[in-house]
Amino acid sequence: MAGQKRIRVGVVGVGRGLSMGTRGTLELVALCDTWEERLTTAGESLGVETYTDFDTFLGHDMDAVILANYFHEHAPFAIKALEAGKHVMSETAACHTLAEGVALVRAVEKSGLTYVFAENYPYMVFNQEMRRRYQKGDIGEFKYGEGEYVHPDPPEIKLGRSCGWDHWRNWIPSTYYCTHSIAPVMYITDTRPEKVNGFVVPFDHEDPSMRLTAKVQDTAATIICRMNNGAVLKSLHGSLRGHGNYVRIHGNKGLMENCRHGDKMRLRVWKEPWEKRKGEPTEVVYNPDFPVHHRDATRAGHGGGDFFTTYHFANAIRTGEPPYLDVYKGVDMSIAGIQAWRSALVDSAPMEVPDFRKEGARRKYRNDHWSPDPTRKGKKPPSSILGRIEPDKEAQALAKKVWASKGYHI
Repeated sequence: MAGQKRIRVGVVGVGRGLSMGTRGTLELVALCDTWEERLTTAGESLGVETYTDFDTFLGHDMDAVILANYFHEHAPFAIKALEAGKHVMSETAACHTLAEGVALVRAVEKSGLTYVFAENYPYMVFNQEMRRRYQKGDIGEFKYGEGEYVHPDPPEIKLGRSCGWDHWRNWIPSTYYCTHSIAPVMYITDTRPEKVNGFVVPFDHEDPSMRLTAKVQDTAATIICRMNNGAVLKSLHGSLRGHGNYVRIHGNKGLMENCRHGDKMRLRVWKEPWEKRKGEPTEVVYNPDFPVHHRDATRAGHGGGDFFTTYHFANAIRTGEPPYLDVYKGVDMSIAGIQAWRSALVDSAPMEVPDFRKEGARRKYRNDHWSPDPTRKGKKPPSSILGRIEPDKEAQALAKKVWASKGYHI
């Protein structure tokens, strides 16, 4: 990376954003956030300009913007940045409604600029190794896959991440946070979901890690995806017990998965005894290396994924080559969760995942603003399969205490 021109970047969101914007050839030059106290502290520590207004921030002399703002607000910010002539790397989700997905795709195409979807789980070491082996044909054609992102926490931790009753983490439906589980399988196999069926584990009033929070959405969700090559993918994500992320790929000539015990970065490859080549082992378990920049990646967060999102963003800007996780894949992954929630609300009936590479699909959904966001106007779907959930007095008292400790006062 030495000798390469540095790319001047501004980051929106000084929480998550500060772990994304200063690697490799990215030079952090500006920060933007509405939490002024935290913003000022970060700006002074890093010696960069700070802004509380996004439009003013876009006037700063910089090449690119990294969006680490709220989950449901990325698309409008990305569109504004593209219109201002800035390359964009957007955290998950790419869009919050199907209409936003259409508008985002059109904005990227019109701008001619680089857009990277910053989904980091595909770049964990075992997922990159599974992609390499799948592309070589080691396990044949993809037939069935599983992606899991299970993330339980005590109520105090959940509340500390989601200050305010209308914080997105409290009301976003359980199917929406699906890209960590769907993206690795799409990346390994180069497939996309065409239809989804959504299933929900309802809000558990007996579980203190749910009841003593500000959450009004369900415990977990499973999405069954029918992929464009005929394969089936099961996505599981939510607050069930048993923290971990796992990926499993069944081909018609073998199986690959990361290990569920011990070192979970290890990869397990299985071939049936009656199918394997002579001298080839039936089962292999090993620790793969990252394909490039192994040392830098092993020091980065999210199993190395945080290194590779910014690495590929910088490369795409410098070369002008389309990134792998482009706007189309980002929108595919994001709207799968939206459509799965529609499915869950009608007894898990199948819903299409429209392909916004096609103008006909864009026309059909360009005015689809369906959203459970409590701050948006119009009729809204519920955030829980059970309907409206109200935090009880004990949850309200704990929320006020935790939020006050974070500097957030109701």
